[in-house]
Amino acid sequence: MKYPTHLSRWRSALLGAGLLVAVCAQAQEGKSSFDVLNLPVSSHINALGGNNISIVEEDITVMYHNPALVGQEMSMQMAANYMRYVAGINLGGVSYAQAARAHGTWAVGLQYAGYGTMKQTDATGVLTGTFNPKDIMFSGLYAHDITSSLRGGIHAKMLYSSYESYTALAMFVDLGLNYYNVDKELSLSLVVKNLGGQLKKYDTENIAMPWDIQLGFSKTLNNVPFRLSITAQHLTRWHLPFEKVSDTGELEVKDSFASNLFRHLVFGVDYIPSRNFYLAIGYDYKRKSDMASAGRRILSGFTAGAGIRVKMFGIGVSMAQHHANGFTFMTNITADISQFLHR
Repeated sequence: MKYPTHLSRWRSALLGAGLLVAVCAQAQEGKSSFDVLNLPVSSHINALGGNNISIVEEDITVMYHNPALVGQEMSMQMAANYMRYVAGINLGGVSYAQAARAHGTWAVGLQYAGYGTMKQTDATGVLTGTFNPKDIMFSGLYAHDITSSLRGGIHAKMLYSSYESYTALAMFVDLGLNYYNVDKELSLSLVVKNLGGQLKKYDTENIAMPWDIQLGFSKTLNNVPFRLSITAQHLTRWHLPFEKVSDTGELEVKDSFASNLFRHLVFGVDYIPSRNFYLAIGYDYKRKSDMASAGRRILSGFTAGAGIRVKMFGIGVSMAQHHANGFTFMTNITADISQFLHR
């Protein structure tokens, strides 16, 4: 698909914001909260290793991974998503997109994450009841075609968290750019994710935000229906050390150049014989190495999925088993309402 030719102030605004964040990236240290923002929403992207910011598809759920992937080709598309995550965690939501004039598209979404029922105890360990922790996210997006091959987008998200008697409210913004060459079927993306902060704190302590800078590459091979993708994430810091059990049974820290490099990269391969069907597989070395001491399986780090579209409806599924008790299943259902209205 081609973006309509058009120039606008979005080019300088988005590029300027991206450069500003890149300069400030070195300030990122330590761990963050609100990491629910980094869980996949698109089953297709989940099948490609859990993160991808560069696949160009008519699937509105990509809005949560890169706002610049949303376009007028998704106008009047509605989607519902559900994921059965590890430890009985359930995530689900709905999304809708609508064209805005000649070159813009807006979208809205609601996502919910429920973490099951947990026991509540006092300081001495006596059971006093139960509670149901949860996160709820409301979001709005606007994307604009800057040129025939360049699109920019901004995604604003408000997240409400409730954990027993502790509640928090935070605002975040994603900024995205996507370059797509339709003739070469080449897609390049830059995304700055989760810029923002707390409007209401859990308590008086300031906590780090899960912001990140990511780069994405996707390319369909010549004359064969395979698309390769590489996503570089956690670019706000180079060192991503992890612990591994040595042959002697002791924990050793791995922090070599090669391990750091591959822990930043997510790989994905699509088999797309037609625009109405795909098979996908992905690999995330960071996820595999993170599970090195947690009863991981041989398939840790791998994900797989498939999708099909029939007339106005589409469905996608994906799955992974990161360790012995960590099977995840995800599905998306999309509906093109415009086809129904034009019957």
